[in-house]
Parts: sequence; structure tokens; C-alpha cells
Amino acid sequence: MRKITLLLFVLISWSVSAQENDKSMFRDYEAGFYQNFILKDVRNVQKELEKKDTYRHFQMDQSKMDLPNKVDLYKSIWAQDVISQGNAGSCWAYSTVSFLESEIYRMSKKKVKLSEPYIIYWEYVAKARGFVETRGKSLFAQGSEGNAVTRIIKKHGLMPLSEYTGLKFGRKYHSHAAMFKEMNGYLKSVKESNAWSEKEVVSTIKSIMNHHIGTPPVKFTVKGKEYIPLSYMKEYAKLNPDDFVEILSYIQEPYWKQVEYKVPDNWWHNKDYYNVPLDVYMSILNKAIKNKYSMSIGGDVSEAGFVRKTQCALIPTFDIPSEYINENSRQFRFSNESTTDDHGMHLVGWLEKDGEKWYLIKDSSSGSRNNDSKAAEFGYYFFTEDYVKLKMMGFTIHKDAVKDILKKFK
Repeated sequence: MRKITLLLFVLISWSVSAQENDKSMFRDYEAGFYQNFILKDVRNVQKELEKKDTYRHFQMDQSKMDLPNKVDLYKSIWAQDVISQGNAGSCWAYSTVSFLESEIYRMSKKKVKLSEPYIIYWEYVAKARGFVETRGKSLFAQGSEGNAVTRIIKKHGLMPLSEYTGLKFGRKYHSHAAMFKEMNGYLKSVKESNAWSEKEVVSTIKSIMNHHIGTPPVKFTVKGKEYIPLSYMKEYAKLNPDDFVEILSYIQEPYWKQVEYKVPDNWWHNKDYYNVPLDVYMSILNKAIKNKYSMSIGGDVSEAGFVRKTQCALIPTFDIPSEYINENSRQFRFSNESTTDDHGMHLVGWLEKDGEKWYLIKDSSSGSRNNDSKAAEFGYYFFTEDYVKLKMMGFTIHKDAVKDILKKFK
């Protein structure tokens, strides 16, 4: 029995030692039944449902109107070429950065292309800190206000877009949806677990952004000279963040006072907005643009008179006749939330046609790109004075353009 057992042990040992070791490999993923049949069926059915349920948008018929929707009709201020924000909800950064580029050119004749993702990166860090400081009460969202840019650059400076594009994985357009979802989900878990470590939270938020849009460089070289973001802003761009102010006009706060703009995107509750009567607001705007001061402007772009096919924004008479547009009708729409602070743009030009003022609006959103991509109008809108008067709530501008107005504030 012992001999048989010993023999079996020897045979088994020989068999194991003689067996070849299995190898491993990495193989490219191949779509199977789930992708080729189940998902394909889901997509095909969804397409058919979308065809049957076509969305119809109620809007003004501008098809027979003589509209000044050509860029070369306008007296315009120098601005960089239009750039797309992709599906990043950061129009506030794109519009105000474009404005700052025009300001740099106005003051020093330097043509620079600044990095919007750099500003967005540090604004998310600031929002994360605010979330921790308020124990989750501060809004963490993609939106912000134009003066967030000047607040950010005062601390973190600026850099050229070539040094930090925010585009990874071969992307041509920005896509922040997954990044924001991950950051937002993480902050919700922080709140649920009561884990209020600012250092840990900021570090995690940075690591998420570093993965999705890259890590901003600490230093870089421009024309043979090394800069950090702050020195680039001060020495090369020669920009002073304190030179820019916010002009607002709404009657829910006292005129001729600096007030808070009470919208969700003003998440840090800034109270530096100079609130002026509507006639003064429009006078500032018209005088400034004629004196070659552009401005970052924000307001509502969801109106029936805002037609992306023509790229023109008017106020139709079926909404409100022109003679009734005043500070009360403006406030009425803001108070009932039919005017929302939903988009930031860059006002870069003006025109008078048949006694009516029009404005040339540079825009980073996809809506301004629905027409011919080779046309000069690609990336621009054309706003009537009435539209700005009723629907554009505030703007960022250089203080020199409004120094006479600022003297009236206590």
C-alpha cells in the first residue's frame, strides 16, 4: 500500500512539474452581443421616438426682416478669434477672458490668447473651499459671474492658452460633464460623512481635475523669458484686476449703491456691483463702446426673439412694445424669473440702422455656431438695444470708462 501511494505521489508530482505554465496577455476589447444587438436596438428605437416627438420651439418670425447680421457692418473693437467652450458650463470665463484679451490690446497693443481652463480650474478650487467653509451650503455648480475671473487672477494670475489648453485624450472640444459629476458626487459624500477637511477636499478636487483637464503649469516661457502666472499678468500683460468694475441695473436694490447681485452664480455673494438706473446703464454702455471700451455682458438668451437661425436678438411686439420697455418691465421679468442670468458674452461692436442701435456680440456657446462655419458671422450674435435694455442684467468694464459714474457713489 505504501509503495502504491508513493508511486501515485511521484506520478502526480511529475505531471504537475511537466505541465507548462499558462501565459497571459492584453487583448483589445471587442464589441459583443450587448454592444452589437442590445445597445443598437436601444439607439434605433430612441432615434425613431425622437423623430416622432420633434421639439418645436416658439419663436419670432424674422425671415422677412432686413437684419444687420453681418459682422463687417459694425464698428468693432479688436478681439481674439471666437473660441468654443464645448459643453463646459463656463461662459462666464470665456466671455470675461475674451474681454480681458481686448483690454490688454487696448492698453498695450499686445495680442494674447489667454487660457480659460486655467481660470475655471482655480474657480472650482475656490468653490470647493466655499463648500467646506459653509458645511455644504455654498453652491457648487459650473456657473459663475464675470467678476469671478478678476477675483481669481488677482490671486493666481494668467497664462497663455498654449501653456494650458485643458484638452486631454485627443479632445477637440471641452467636455466637463464627467469631471463635474465626479467632483459633485465626491462633495456630496463629504457632506454625508461630515468629513470637513479643507486640505483633503481641495486635494481631491484638484486630483479629479488633473485627470480630466490636466495640471496647470507653475511656470512657463514666453518670448525667451520665464514667467509664473502672476508675473505674466503683471509684467507681460500689464493687467491690474482692480481696474475692472461691475455695472448692474435692477430696482430691487437701491440705485447709486454697491449691492449684491442676487443670482445663484454669484455663489460667494459679492456686493461690489454698482447699481444704476436703466437710462444711466444704457448711457454707460453706448458711450463706452463708441469710445472703444468693450465689456463682458450677461443675461438671458432664452427668449422668443432670440433666433439662432438669423443670429439676431430682438424683442417682439407680442412680448412687449418697445415704448413699454423700462426699469419696471425689466425688473418684472427678473422677479418672476422669465429673465435669468443664464449666459455671459462679449460685446465688441455697435451699429445704428434706421435710427435703431445694434450691438455685435462675440459668443463661445454652440448656439452661435449653427450657421456657416466659414462665414465671418460664425460665433457672433446681433442684439438690438431693446434686447439689451430688457434682458441683459449687468456687465464688466474698465473703471476708466465709468469714472464719472463712480464718483456719484458714496
